[in-house]
Amino acid sequence: MQETGQTGPAPATRVDLGARFEQEFGGAPDGVWQAPGRVNLIGEHTDYNEGFVLPFAIDRTARVAVAVRHDSTVRLLSTYGDQGVVSTILDSLQPGTAKGWTKYPLGVIWALRERGIDVPGLDLLLDSNVPLGAGLSSSHAIECAVITALNDLTGAGLSAQDMVLATQRAENDFVGAPTGIMDQSASLRGSEGHAVFLDCRDQTARLVPFETQPAGLVLLVIDTKVSHSHSDGGYASRRASCELGAEVLGVKALRDVEVADLEEASGLLDEVTFRRVRHVVTENDRVLQTVELLGGPGPSAIGPLLDASHASMRDDFEISCPELDLAVDTSRANGAIGARMTGGGFGGAAIALTPVDAEQKVRDAVVKAFADAGFAAPEIFTVSPAAGATRIS
Repeated sequence: MQETGQTGPAPATRVDLGARFEQEFGGAPDGVWQAPGRVNLIGEHTDYNEGFVLPFAIDRTARVAVAVRHDSTVRLLSTYGDQGVVSTILDSLQPGTAKGWTKYPLGVIWALRERGIDVPGLDLLLDSNVPLGAGLSSSHAIECAVITALNDLTGAGLSAQDMVLATQRAENDFVGAPTGIMDQSASLRGSEGHAVFLDCRDQTARLVPFETQPAGLVLLVIDTKVSHSHSDGGYASRRASCELGAEVLGVKALRDVEVADLEEASGLLDEVTFRRVRHVVTENDRVLQTVELLGGPGPSAIGPLLDASHASMRDDFEISCPELDLAVDTSRANGAIGARMTGGGFGGAAIALTPVDAEQKVRDAVVKAFADAGFAAPEIFTVSPAAGATRIS
C-alpha cells in the first residue's frame, strides 16, 4: 500500500466536499457524513480502568464523502496536502499494513468485515478541521465519520454502542493503539449543549448539561503544538501500571478501588504503581463530583476540580509536559477559574474555563509566556458542546 501523510486542520472556509469528490473521482458521492472531535472535560485515563469520563463533542469535525464501488477496491484521498489517491484491495487489509491517516478509515472497514458485515469497495474523500495531535481525537473523528457512513451505506443497522465497539477494535487491533471507548462515545453520542457522562464498565451514557455562555464563561483550548501518539510507549506503560495495580489489589479494575482504600493500597504497591493508581481513583471521584455540580450550581463551580485533575496528571500519572504546565499555570494566573491538560497526555492541548471578560487577557498571557519560554506559538480557540456524528448530505 502507498504511504501517505496524516491529515491536519482544514482551511477556515471548508471545501464543498461533494464537488471536490466529483472532481477527484469522476462522479458524485452517495453522501457526505461528519463526526466531531472531542474535548474531555474531566476523567483522564479512567476509561480503560472501567471508570467514569465526561467528554463532549466539539464544533470541529471530520467529514467524509463516500461512493460505493462495484469491485473490491478502496480508494482514499484527503483534502489536506498533496498526497494523491491511496488504493488498496479489501482482502489485503491486515493490521499493521496501513500508514498515515489511511489506517483510520481502513481500520474501520477491517473491523466491520471482521464482524461479518459485507463492506463493499468504495471511494472516500476526507476533510477535517480537528487539529492533529492536539488531544482532541482527530483520529476518532475520522473513524466515527467513516463508520456512520458505512452503517448507512451497508444497511448494517448498528447501534451507537455497536459502532463504539467496532471503532475501538479498529483502534486496538488494526491501528495498534490500546485506547478505551471514551473518544468514540463522545463523537457518536454527543449533543449540543451537553457533555456525555459515560460509565466505561457497562457503557451506559447520559447527557449532562454543560453550557458555558449562560454562566458568562468560555472554554478555551490551548493547542501546545507538541504532538503526541497513543500508540507510543508512554500510553501503553501507564495502562500496564494500572493493570498491575488492579491485580495486586485483587480487583477486576481500578474502578473498584475507592478513595478511602488508598491508604491501605499504599502499603501494597510500589511507589510508582501507587501513584498511577491514586490518579485513577481520585480522577473517578472528580468526574462524579463534576457531574453533580453541573446538575446544580453549574460550570462556574467546577474550576477547582479541573485544577486538581491537572495536578494529579502532572504529579501522579506523569503525563504532562512543560508546555502543558505553562499553559495551565498561565491561564490560572490570568483569570481562568480552572484549567487542565486534556487527552492522553505527553503533549496535545490544555483547556481553560475562563470568564468572558478575562478571555483576551488569558490568550495574550499564554502567547507571551510561550514566546518567553522559547516554545512554538500555541493555537488558542474556543469550543462548544456540539452534536454527534451524522449524515449531512
